[in-house]
Amino acid sequence: MLVLSAIAFASASFTTSPDNENLEVNDSPEMSVIAVAKTVIVKQSAKDVFVFGGDVVIEGNVSGDVGVIGGTITQKEGAFIGGDVIVIGGAYKPDGQHPLRSAGKETIVFGILEDELRNLGRNPESILSPSMTPTFFAQRILSALFWFVVTLGFSTIAPGAVSRAIVRTKLSSAKIAVLGLAGLIGSLLLVSTASTALPEYLSVVVWLMVVGLLMLAYLFGRVTLQLSIGKYIQKHLLPNYRSNETVAILFGVLVWTILLSLPYLWILAVLAVFTAGVGLVITARNTTSVHPS
Repeated sequence: MLVLSAIAFASASFTTSPDNENLEVNDSPEMSVIAVAKTVIVKQSAKDVFVFGGDVVIEGNVSGDVGVIGGTITQKEGAFIGGDVIVIGGAYKPDGQHPLRSAGKETIVFGILEDELRNLGRNPESILSPSMTPTFFAQRILSALFWFVVTLGFSTIAPGAVSRAIVRTKLSSAKIAVLGLAGLIGSLLLVSTASTALPEYLSVVVWLMVVGLLMLAYLFGRVTLQLSIGKYIQKHLLPNYRSNETVAILFGVLVWTILLSLPYLWILAVLAVFTAGVGLVITARNTTSVHPS
């Protein structure tokens, strides 16, 4: 979806503008429209509409849901939307004070990062290779400060858990990587299976649980990796500061902030953090004692 516009045509009539920026949908009551970086205009009827990086203009009837990421949904006077309206990074603008909607349907709007999401839809490669602008560097500085505070707080609140995790990464790095990757793939398969095999409310619960656990694993994995690499640098390059954990945290945060900012390579860095975090969570109850040599 980030590369192409996928549109399901069910004997539907539609037209595109000469510049290929606008897609007009005519009498297509059974058609679900999914488009990227286009403005979809429903002239007569459609079943569902979802657009990423573009706008939606409803002039006729949409029997189902209408969603947009990085754009605006405009409902003209007399137009009808039968399902939910979901907007992320944009706005919902009905022309009338009382737009025609089915009773009990939801309207969800998160008006954040509109320009960024729109640009992402129109230029998906930018997510792999971000532009080195002052804003980009400012965001990375803020990210480094955030993770420095988080890592310092985590190591202060739970120093034992962090120390044991660092030891496990040194002694069983291959085991943690294999278990972490298997756990990550298993989590994604669980979400996919739940969304198709379980009722909607149960699949949502499973989805929220898995996402919550993965976020906690990412937090723990990044804190551990930052401290681990920071202590390694401290040991080999700054032997005079070996007992200062704040210095280790600072160097570790800087290294991982740089790794997660490198064009294209940042995806591997994110995968490494998730894999390490999930692996550390799976092996957290390993009672094998560690004896110093």
